[in-house]
Amino acid sequence: MNSSRSAQRAVIKFLPAEGEHASQIYRGMKDVYEKQCLTLRTIFLRCRRYEARHVNSKDLPRPGQAHIVISSATISAVDEPIRQNRRITAREIAVELSISKGTVHHIIHEKLGYGKVCAQWLPKHSQKIRRQREWLFA
Repeated sequence: MNSSRSAQRAVIKFLPAEGEHASQIYRGMKDVYEKQCLTLRTIFLRCRRYEARHVNSKDLPRPGQAHIVISSATISAVDEPIRQNRRITAREIAVELSISKGTVHHIIHEKLGYGKVCAQWLPKHSQKIRRQREWLFA
């Protein structure tokens, strides 16, 4: 049996229109969906929401910080100031581009592969070469 939440929402959307009460819907769904069944409180709230004409069976948007998709345009926008000034900080880039410092940090370290050496951004593979040279000539 399909126990997905969207299928259960469709049931909750349909049965009140047929005159079923939320407690009756819960008892019927509990028999069918068993452990994956929505709680009685959730069914009551959804029935009330559908009665108030909120008939969308998908989740409503939730509050919180909007998600920013890291695209190639964003990556190149972060890479440009680094190439112009190797001593620029992640915070300065974030302010300049109006994106979060965490996003800038993720792009710099994970996508572009830079790391700070002597207050300058360098590609990580050149850091490894530099450390090997220091070890050989030390």
